[in-house]
Amino acid sequence: MNSDQVKGAAKKVAGKVQEEAGKLVGSKEQQIKGAAKQVEGSVLKGFGNLKEALKDNQKH
Repeated sequence: MNSDQVKGAAKKVAGKVQEEAGKLVGSKEQQIKGAAKQVEGSVLKGFGNLKEALKDNQKH
């Protein structure tokens, strides 16, 4: 596991928390920001996964 995978997963969790908090207080802005943060986290984690796959492929 590399740092991009960890950061991506953390960003997804933080985004979900932000989105849910926005729902609780009725803030569409916070819900949207949270959803966007989740997407960023998914992309970052996917990039980390790709880096790991390439690294593993180079070993063989």
